[in-house]
Amino acid sequence: MKDLLRTEHLSRADVELLLDTAADFAQSPLRSHTALHNKSVAIYMTKPSTRTRLASETAVAHLGGTPIFIRGDELQLGRGETIADTAKIISGYCDALIVRTFAQSDIDELGAHASIPVINGLSDDDHPTQLLADWLTIRENFGADITGRKFVYLGDGNNMSHAWLIMGAIMGAHVVTATPDGEWAPDAAVVSKARAIARTSGATIEVTNDPESAARGASVLYTDVWMSMGDPEAERAKKTKALEPFAITKELMSLTEKDSIFMHCLPAHRGEEVSGFVIDGPKSVIWREAFHRRTTIQALLYHLTRGEIKGN
Repeated sequence: MKDLLRTEHLSRADVELLLDTAADFAQSPLRSHTALHNKSVAIYMTKPSTRTRLASETAVAHLGGTPIFIRGDELQLGRGETIADTAKIISGYCDALIVRTFAQSDIDELGAHASIPVINGLSDDDHPTQLLADWLTIRENFGADITGRKFVYLGDGNNMSHAWLIMGAIMGAHVVTATPDGEWAPDAAVVSKARAIARTSGATIEVTNDPESAARGASVLYTDVWMSMGDPEAERAKKTKALEPFAITKELMSLTEKDSIFMHCLPAHRGEEVSGFVIDGPKSVIWREAFHRRTTIQALLYHLTRGEIKGN
């Protein structure tokens, strides 16, 4: 597999390989410091970023490469050059491309026309690099055996909920999304895809509108901001009202398992999708989760550039 364009393209063997390598990079960041020696990686972002940008640039540097950061307004794409032409040009200069943008179709097109590995650093539909960091954090806390554990996402049925369902299905886990019904529920096609994967992997896919039922007995409660980049400001009041029952509070956390953890992809809005008591409390693993954005992107670059990700 040349690229990582969508979470669903990974096999469980791919994920396990990436997590093993990322765990090694967490212990020894410079253990493969010549892997990208004399090579460069373009990092193209049309959305603002803290974790993805810093994780990507440091990952490239730790592999001995040169990161080249490109903002959305710094390419001729903004003046009409095609995505296909842009992909071919970047392929002539760089050895990999990390993209953080709005339309998933743009990332797919870059992958189709680039001769170098293309990594989806976030789109409106998916966030595979975040889920790799999440699952390494989960593995650190619970080990490889997740039998009997329930992993729950609460809030907006956005790109994070989609990636959560798909990755959980790949890993054979019991994964749940608890969201409002209707326009802020996960996309039905994604749910269908997750259930198709689950039929092979043995995963359990659960979609509910009941946050208390979802939280009861969970090992993980996970959430994201309620207003994502690009969401119409005019929808804020309506969306906030619909999502308020899905906020992760001390009371909701009390329904979980004794060894449960709280996770968030960040940035967070305390007092909205999560209370300060939870996110800054002893069950929160958000900083370790954020740290693993670098280790997992480093593992992705290492294995993709060596042609070692096989796909499903």
